[in-house]
Amino acid sequence: MNAALEQFRTTNAEISMEQVRARPLLGTIVEISAAGYSPESVQVAIARAFEVVEKVHRLMSYQHPDSEVSCLNRWAHEKPVKVSAHTWHVLKTANAISESSDGLFDITIAPTLTRLGFLPKQQGMPKSNEKGNWRHITLLPDNQVHFARKLRIDLSGIAKGYAVDLAIQALKDFGIMSARINAGGDMRLFGEKSQTIHVRMPDAPAQTVPLLNLTCGSVATSAGYFASREHKGEWVTPLVNPLTRKACRVGQSVTVLAEECMIADALTKIVHIDPSRSATTLDRFNARALIMYTDPDNGNYRIFDSSK
Repeated sequence: MNAALEQFRTTNAEISMEQVRARPLLGTIVEISAAGYSPESVQVAIARAFEVVEKVHRLMSYQHPDSEVSCLNRWAHEKPVKVSAHTWHVLKTANAISESSDGLFDITIAPTLTRLGFLPKQQGMPKSNEKGNWRHITLLPDNQVHFARKLRIDLSGIAKGYAVDLAIQALKDFGIMSARINAGGDMRLFGEKSQTIHVRMPDAPAQTVPLLNLTCGSVATSAGYFASREHKGEWVTPLVNPLTRKACRVGQSVTVLAEECMIADALTKIVHIDPSRSATTLDRFNARALIMYTDPDNGNYRIFDSSK
């Protein structure tokens, strides 16, 4: 009986169908690859996963005037604002990472990103300088949020990873056997097949190199090669040091591995800003960082591994 059951499972695994779909969401292209026992079941699961990503996009978009992030930026300094459980969870996680990193991760850097040209100026928003920080955000009971002063928060450095986590769970709930979701460098996968993760070379982004093999888990990569812009004679990235409000320069690629993509997404910013101070936070969240940079002496790329 057991042998027959095992043969049945093997036969069905061999006829499993993999499908790939992609949509523009979260300010990038979200690609979902999933395999199941029938094309129909895979299509339904992928559609549900995209619905979850779209929900996070609607709730946490900085640009959309009716998102919960916009509502917080508009009203939370005057009175507590109630948000969804999803936004609350992301804010709570952001707070924990900010505390662990002594403020190297901070969602209140939106005014700086606007000044540098990475975020648009918004009409009807209270004026906010660059002196506020994560400590001015208070999470109250019943999913309510209050700002101690005028702030503008931006969740793009963590919400994208959260959307990937939710979408992966949606696929699992539909019985998907294996899947991979990639949202602009924020990736999570599961299944029995190992996959090679490639990253772009920081000074030659048209070229990719194999970084590691991964079967299950999350990996997020941040670099400035496509998002950089010139500001006052320097090429800068949207990776901003919250303590100095200065943007990181182009020059390295940071990849973080963690169980949750939300965690990996956020921690790439900390490692970028100050690798020497990121070890404690990486350990707390059981994460590993890989920093790729070009050796100035010979032009070859090198990789620093925080686990070694």
